[in-house]
Amino acid sequence: VGSIEKMSKSKKNTVDPDDIFESFGADTARWFTLSDSPPERDVIWTESGAEGSFRFVQRVWRLVSELAAAPVAQSGEAQDALAIRKAAHKALKLVGEDIERLAFNKAIARCYELVNELASPIAAVSAGKADAALATACREAADILAQLIAPFMPHLAEECWTALGHATMIGTQPWPVFDPALVTENEV
Repeated sequence: VGSIEKMSKSKKNTVDPDDIFESFGADTARWFTLSDSPPERDVIWTESGAEGSFRFVQRVWRLVSELAAAPVAQSGEAQDALAIRKAAHKALKLVGEDIERLAFNKAIARCYELVNELASPIAAVSAGKADAALATACREAADILAQLIAPFMPHLAEECWTALGHATMIGTQPWPVFDPALVTENEV
């Protein structure tokens, strides 16, 4: 096995996009390509990288599906809800800034962070162990997540948007606006 080289027709080491789409889907291929490096650098295609992106796609779908099927919560603490709302709005602000700078790999990294933040609270909501405030915050965060991934994974974003109960298409929605009060850090 030789050293890793960038794909090139002259080196005859290209990967057929149809094979990628059949194995992982168009959204996974797009997500991996954009997440791997800044746009000015070439992408080094690896099977393990594509598999990691595919696992992330599956994770997002699983979280949204769990949240969509969750029972309505009755009581609990609102402090957890505030933390989720802050994480979602902070991600919204930073992803918007990263997209404007064409720093897609950074925007995607922030989506990973938001999904990690949401995993535990959504599990609590889907198990019926969360209050109404946390369930509402998770729903808001899932809506934001769907909109954040839409430029990168439009097919998954549309499916998530529909699963979350929206009758319109996500592609017709304006970019969400973050709440400045939720992105301000009171303690450093």
